[in-house]
Amino acid sequence: MQPASAASQTQPTPTQHHDEQHPLGFALAQIHGMYILAQNAHGAVLVDMHAAHERIVYERLKCALDEQALAKQDLLIPLHFTASAIEMATLAEPDSAHVLSQIGLNLSQLGTQEIAIRSVPALIKQADAIELARAVLADIAELGASQVLTERRNKLLGTLACHGAVRANRQLTLPEMNQLLRDMEATERANQCNHGRPTW
Repeated sequence: MQPASAASQTQPTPTQHHDEQHPLGFALAQIHGMYILAQNAHGAVLVDMHAAHERIVYERLKCALDEQALAKQDLLIPLHFTASAIEMATLAEPDSAHVLSQIGLNLSQLGTQEIAIRSVPALIKQADAIELARAVLADIAELGASQVLTERRNKLLGTLACHGAVRANRQLTLPEMNQLLRDMEATERANQCNHGRPTW
């Protein structure tokens, strides 16, 4: 049998074990609809929930696109919006359909000034579909369909992640906040969002 002093040196204390498993600690509250206040073994942690979730979504989208497994979520009732001339011209480009298909966004023309949204990327199905479609079409118009999935792919993924991330003033439950903390701990480069802002 080991002496108590030797045992205490080899066995981690509950606090050490807790801290190693969950360095961001556990959520206590949501502040100003934008931050999660958490406590770990060393003190308080303040997490920017939008920036943190944006990084998590970005990394998931990147992995799914790398594996060509970016699933789509079909909309039961297609949404439609009045589109600008540039949005209509961008959608009509032959390469645009390939880009949209790769990311799980199914858009089609409805008349001369309307675009229908029939599916969205499943990883960000809670995003505002119309805002997302407009942002993606703007990226394709700016960068060119041939480059948006190659040289400028990260910008497109950043656009998708930003629209898919939890928004300010959305009330989260304690389990949702804790899940966000656990997801951060399991995500590469989770200490900053894909725009470079610190997440905590």
